Amino acid sequence: MYLNCHSYFSLRYGTFSENELLKLAESNKATYVALTDINNTSACLSFLKQAKNFSIKPLVGIDFRNGVEQQYVVIAKNRNGFREMNQHLSSHLHAKMNFDKNAPILEGCYIIYPFKKVLETNKTEFMENEFIGVSVRDLNKLKFSGYKNYTSKLVVLQSVSFRSKRDFNAHRLLRAIDNNTLLSKLAVEEQGNPEDKMLSKEEVSEVFKEFPEILSNTKALADGCEVEFTFSKKQNNNLSSIDEAKADELKLRKMCYDNIENRYPEADEEVYARLDKELTAIIKLGFVSYFLINHEIVQYARSKDYPVIGRGSGANSIVAYIIGITNVDPIELDLYFERFINENRSSPPDFDIDFSWRDREDVTRFIFNRFAHVALMGTYVTFKRRAVIRELGKVFGLPKAEIDKLSLERFERSSLDKMELLVLNYGNLIAGFPNYLSVHSGGILILNDDIFNYGATFLPPKNFQTIQIDMNIAEEVGIHKFDILAQRGLSKITDTLELIRQNQPDAFIEDIDNIPKFKKDPAINNLLKMGDCMGVFYVESPAMRGLLTKLQTDNYMNLVAASSIIRPGISSGGMKEEYIKRHRDPKRRDQGHPVMLEIMGDTYGIMVYQEDVMKVAHHFAGLSFDDADVLRRGMSGKKTSKGQMEKIEAQFRSNCKERGYTQQITDEVWEQISSFAGYAFPKGHSASYAVESYQSLYLKKYFPLEFMVAVLNNGGGFYSVETYIQEIKKCGGNVLAPCINHSDHPNTILGKNIYLGFGYIKELETKTIQQILENRQFFGYYKSLDDFIDRVEISIEQLRILLKVGAFRFTGKDKHQLLWEAYFRKIKSKKNSNQPGLFKIQHKEYVLPEFQYSALIDAYDQIELLGFPLCNYFELLQDPVYDYTRVDELKNFVGKKVSIYGKLICTKKTTTSGGKEMCFATFYDIDYNIFDTVQFPDKVAKYPLYNKGIYRCVGKVINEFNYISIEAEAIEFQKIKVDPRFITTPFKV
Repeated sequence: MYLNCHSYFSLRYGTFSENELLKLAESNKATYVALTDINNTSACLSFLKQAKNFSIKPLVGIDFRNGVEQQYVVIAKNRNGFREMNQHLSSHLHAKMNFDKNAPILEGCYIIYPFKKVLETNKTEFMENEFIGVSVRDLNKLKFSGYKNYTSKLVVLQSVSFRSKRDFNAHRLLRAIDNNTLLSKLAVEEQGNPEDKMLSKEEVSEVFKEFPEILSNTKALADGCEVEFTFSKKQNNNLSSIDEAKADELKLRKMCYDNIENRYPEADEEVYARLDKELTAIIKLGFVSYFLINHEIVQYARSKDYPVIGRGSGANSIVAYIIGITNVDPIELDLYFERFINENRSSPPDFDIDFSWRDREDVTRFIFNRFAHVALMGTYVTFKRRAVIRELGKVFGLPKAEIDKLSLERFERSSLDKMELLVLNYGNLIAGFPNYLSVHSGGILILNDDIFNYGATFLPPKNFQTIQIDMNIAEEVGIHKFDILAQRGLSKITDTLELIRQNQPDAFIEDIDNIPKFKKDPAINNLLKMGDCMGVFYVESPAMRGLLTKLQTDNYMNLVAASSIIRPGISSGGMKEEYIKRHRDPKRRDQGHPVMLEIMGDTYGIMVYQEDVMKVAHHFAGLSFDDADVLRRGMSGKKTSKGQMEKIEAQFRSNCKERGYTQQITDEVWEQISSFAGYAFPKGHSASYAVESYQSLYLKKYFPLEFMVAVLNNGGGFYSVETYIQEIKKCGGNVLAPCINHSDHPNTILGKNIYLGFGYIKELETKTIQQILENRQFFGYYKSLDDFIDRVEISIEQLRILLKVGAFRFTGKDKHQLLWEAYFRKIKSKKNSNQPGLFKIQHKEYVLPEFQYSALIDAYDQIELLGFPLCNYFELLQDPVYDYTRVDELKNFVGKKVSIYGKLICTKKTTTSGGKEMCFATFYDIDYNIFDTVQFPDKVAKYPLYNKGIYRCVGKVINEFNYISIEAEAIEFQKIKVDPRFITTPFKV
């Protein structure tokens, strides 16, 4: 009897999940229940699916409201009605407009107007599918109203939002958060009614006994609804019509055979057999259109000269490689197609296609224009525990110090007062609730029928409609998403190429897709071997740099392995260290189990990739590749069919017993798989990343300045801006402060001079930057400060920033003199115009005193305005360096104690098995060379690394497989000189 029930997808209103609603209905012996979230259908498909596990008929609808004011409730009769109500909701969400008091014509739906609203509007005419909803608290008013005679139009509309007082309290807190107000000031109108609870079947019958027709009308309405989804059916396998499906199959085959020679000039029987096997599976499982659409998207990007990387498990497909979706040879790397597609996989295949962050929007627009039924995938941003505790602290009016204490868990529970305990208790309850709808990082739905058949949509800032369901329910319904992702690594490559063409127009640039040549270049491989990878995609972090050095990585296959070995699954199990030892010492490889060595010879008998789980399951235990992939997925925490994992484990153990393995060996291998699979990296992912790494390495080796400028212009990477600037200096570049005549919004390069962009200057307004650049573009370089003031309308505050950062140093005048001149000019001048004057303005010259240049003042101004100084930071030290070692000398002091000065770049803290804290730190020395330190627990507390300044490090030099680091015994912070403008001279009497 419940046609108006809310889950917590009635965002910042509801207090329990759709599954809990079904449990509540079952406990109250309800025979049917309608999920009608407020302006939302996110949970509808999940509700319909989960209802199959209960003896309850599920109905789905929407509670249409303007804010919290209920207008009407719509219940879908069938799939067509579900589409209609989604479309109606979407049109208003897109336009951000209120709903009218009267619902539109929705033939596939029932429309229920709340009794209160009917009274307010004095509505007297109702269409066949329109009803008046009466709640328990409306009954007394109904008895004295003329609407009691509308016997055929009255139905039960008892809202269900709460199960208990605790739910209602949580609801009030959510409403206060939504209204950004104190709980004590939350308006009653913004809250639901505490009586909006579910009554038992008997209680409903008793309450409505004077109006039996209301109960019979409600039952008839519910009986007239049937929204059925076949959740196992794949909704968009074949996006073509049945008539076109055969043509698509022929098209894919032709595409493969026409392009096979491009990838395999001397294709042998193995290549053709693999191709035929894949095509047979792709066609049988209905994934032809999935390949064709991904190919079309990639081809569009290439037609626009956009860089693109196809990765994901799709890199395991020779079809994808041949037609150009991916750039990884699955035969060369021994990648299993079953990792990508097999008959036992309940989930769709997966291509991750990376584009530059600048290009993805255009690619997305192409997809929306090219296909009829498209939407971005939605995702739910949930309340995080710490964040919701902060919100609740504000709602209760707690002081900031108390809120910080609670959110950071810096308290003894016994010391908390009643209010603080309430914050914690309700914080624990609300944590995990959906907070608001957002956009999935890359998922796009392309369907062969209307998007609104599956959910409503909303419009995020870039105006691509986004569906209100997430990837999990989409997968369960059988909808395949297309992953269109963005990364900055690709933009670094394209931007570098453009900067080279501008800065070195006569330079020869190798085809950036000539990966085979890059792989064989000893100069490029030497960068890997030395760990000299600052700015290079995926391999620039301290941990990766150390691993590359320990492995002495000097080829593509080693880099592919390193990209996976760095993952936590291998590292935490101690297998990373074992891999390094076996790699460096061939004799140690014999310690591996003979069967494992035979299966994984290229990784010395150690599981490195997700595919290794499949290898072991197939070759060691005799499972089929299809079952092996199910095992891999189950071990990785992915969904599998009920009981499937137990069945496969039993088969695994049975096969091992038949093959004569001891129980101990079987248990050991199973344990390795269990502990490893959840964190392993697919080999195809690693290989795809390695390809992009080689492209970046080529540019870093032969065009280091342009490459590093492109890195900065794309937001950097693992390190800070200052760290990349030091790398530029190390590569021979001259990094200069922003300049009125040579800087742009991003950084620019002229020869070996790199001019920092205006975008780095704190508090410099975008409007000011636009005026400077536009005027310079039309009328040329600025000749002087006077010329600039005449041409650009700028406030004295904005001009002062530019002068302090040294942007007018081309004038040859001291910036303090220029500052005085600027003040005199701006005081005397009238409002400027961006238009050039007909006559040159004559400016009065002022006699100013001589100013003394100070490099230290410049450094402090740069720290204030840019966040870092452009001088060598070591020049700012208060006390000069003494008795120190340089990085390039450390190899001569292995096992000995040294002192070395370093500017802190980054730190990483980790916890030992005993629960104590260790700290790894990365520094650069006075010559801009990198070194690393490790602090063991007894040193971490004594010598904390809080500030990113210069430290004097004392410790023992360690050489671990050619990777030099320092085991720090003492790390002391070094003070820098004080800003001379703040040094006060004692007053003498």
